[in-house]
Amino acid sequence: MHRRYAILDVFTDEALTGNPLAVVLEAEGLDEARMQAIAREFNLSETVFVLPSREPRHRARLRIFTPARELPFAGHPTIGTAILLALESGSAADALAFGLEEEIGIVPCVVEIRGERAGHARFRLPKLPTFDGDAPDEIATAWALGLAPSEIGFARHVTSRHSAGVPFCFVPLASREAVTRASPRHEAFEKAFGGNGRRAAAFVYTRETVGEGRHFHARMFGQGLGIGEDPATGSAVAAFAGALMQCEPLGDGEHAFVIEQGFEMGRPSLIELSMTLRHGALVAAEIGGTALVVAEGRLTL
Repeated sequence: MHRRYAILDVFTDEALTGNPLAVVLEAEGLDEARMQAIAREFNLSETVFVLPSREPRHRARLRIFTPARELPFAGHPTIGTAILLALESGSAADALAFGLEEEIGIVPCVVEIRGERAGHARFRLPKLPTFDGDAPDEIATAWALGLAPSEIGFARHVTSRHSAGVPFCFVPLASREAVTRASPRHEAFEKAFGGNGRRAAAFVYTRETVGEGRHFHARMFGQGLGIGEDPATGSAVAAFAGALMQCEPLGDGEHAFVIEQGFEMGRPSLIELSMTLRHGALVAAEIGGTALVVAEGRLTL
């Protein structure tokens, strides 16, 4: 059987940058083991399998796999697949809105089509970030990343754990140079950031950015997710909203941030995060970004 697939570069408007994503458009009949094997074959940080939606009012049902395991939710797969499905729809409209069914729940998406092979999408978080337990201390954190304890933290920012469907440990670093030098030590990394049923994953960030108009520079190490380093991690930025609530003096109203990631990998990416606060509480958040189709093909399975 022939199954169509596409490769997109996500969180970028330039081919061969951003975070590459494989989307299998005709996934009916594939079981979980087969999907996992195909994800290993593509060997990208995530592969999406598009299935018919359970509810007719939604556009599609998605299953998302890293090379090692299935995820209930992920950001760059949602952005990339939403844009691809909008392009595939043949609609003459410049913008489309629809829901995608993921394991975490319904993800509402809005897509702006930009030409024949690109678009911009944003989605509302199906689950707002929650506190995910105590973070490791500065010494354990620094050792796990090959850094000095004095390089951990800046301003009000301290190491914290949050989840918006996928748990991450958020590690603020004093400089972009420290972010660049960060290098996970395998066993120490697992001990510091994993355990208690968690998959070891750390999002390191700083306020020092490469480009103007951006707010944070980041890297994501996800050895517990089967990802050594990820060029752009929407699910981490979704949970990062929790770290910002904890560490930034945010007032009521709308707040917008741009996070740059993937620069150390030669895959520069820009992730948009918007947050809505009312009475001191986070009531809504959205992830946004651009993507473009860079390849298409068929699986003969």
